Amino acid sequence: RWLVPHFEKMLSDNAQLARAYLHGYLVTGREDFKRVCEETLDFVARELRDAGGGFYSSLDADSEGEEGKYYVWGLAEIEAVLNDQEAGALFVAAYDISAEGNFEGQTVLQRAKTDDELAQQFNLEPASIQQVLDEAHAALLAARQSRVRPGTDDKVLTAWNGLMLAAYAEAGRYLGRDHYTQIAKENAAFLLDELYVEGRLLRSWRSGQAAHNAYLEDYAALVLGLLVLYQSDPDVRWFAEARRLADEMVAHFSDPAGGFFDTRDDHEALITRPKEVQDNATPSGNALAALALLQLAAYTGHGDYYDRAYAALGGMQAAAGRYPTAFAQWLQAMQFALAEGREIAILGEPGAADTRALAEVVWARHRPHDVVALSAAPPAAGAPELLTGRTLLDGAATAYVCRQFVCELPVNSGEKLKEQLAK
Repeated sequence: RWLVPHFEKMLSDNAQLARAYLHGYLVTGREDFKRVCEETLDFVARELRDAGGGFYSSLDADSEGEEGKYYVWGLAEIEAVLNDQEAGALFVAAYDISAEGNFEGQTVLQRAKTDDELAQQFNLEPASIQQVLDEAHAALLAARQSRVRPGTDDKVLTAWNGLMLAAYAEAGRYLGRDHYTQIAKENAAFLLDELYVEGRLLRSWRSGQAAHNAYLEDYAALVLGLLVLYQSDPDVRWFAEARRLADEMVAHFSDPAGGFFDTRDDHEALITRPKEVQDNATPSGNALAALALLQLAAYTGHGDYYDRAYAALGGMQAAAGRYPTAFAQWLQAMQFALAEGREIAILGEPGAADTRALAEVVWARHRPHDVVALSAAPPAAGAPELLTGRTLLDGAATAYVCRQFVCELPVNSGEKLKEQLAK
């Protein structure tokens, strides 16, 4: 029975879960998936965020020497906090809470009844159930603040922050949550300002001090996070920094046989230079790097990015086909390569109504295989080649829909853009 959670809260887990539930929501429209995504990101912002914008690595499982003590509840405690008789009874029923509990005499909160079942039991409208539960959750969260908090591992790791950066940036864009985008912007600025020191990326930061050589996964995860952010916040800095870091990654991590080593070419001497390709609890640096280069190739049209990505992907085809669950990130990169996605350029004043209208058409559905660049006209220095030479049509915000830089006629109406995107 899937009951007892991983009481240690890992940044990397939450980053990947938030995006998985976001994508699930975008594909299915299920509101419960959306809620899990938002609650996960809200938890990280509340519990694992440094004042400067970085994300901490984890919260311990134990507090006061007991595993999970910070998170589990007793029946009497819940009844005392939820002193509204009906709300308390509904919450107890929703989570099947008993005096005996379900975990060492306490209760791990896990939904046992659906909204419809609760509505029927308590003679309420199904639409009102979630509001009652939300209010109960808020009351319990406030009460929990008086408990002894688990210890925090307050290291800021570049790779894990890159994964979380992508989660906030993408959720901000698709869910219309501007504060998520702002969190992503502050995180990206923190990583670039604090973890890129004297011309090189570092892996870890704590209490104002960055240290240790970055690994391949640090470079690749940050590049991908910056590219996701660039599509949510069209500041050319994010794209230019992603490209610079990717070029450094190619220059210092490449394996002549294809793919990338995990360590930089001037890393401390090791018995053998490692090259991890299997996706484990976090994606392998090689799989992340392949996807990052494919996206950069789509933005720039540069063949070298394509060639290096395809060389890495080709070497993994047999293993990923035989053991797909061990190569999930590789499969995502392969799917991006095979999907023949589009390059979409939008020219117009950022924030203007006509520019927003075109962007809203683009982001009205999930686009995992397309890349999007939005810019004022003319684009700023450092912008992707996708924007080069693009002009406004009739002086209004204009969209270009392209495949491998072969573009349809420019349009500046949302309806015409929808037609092009539907092909």
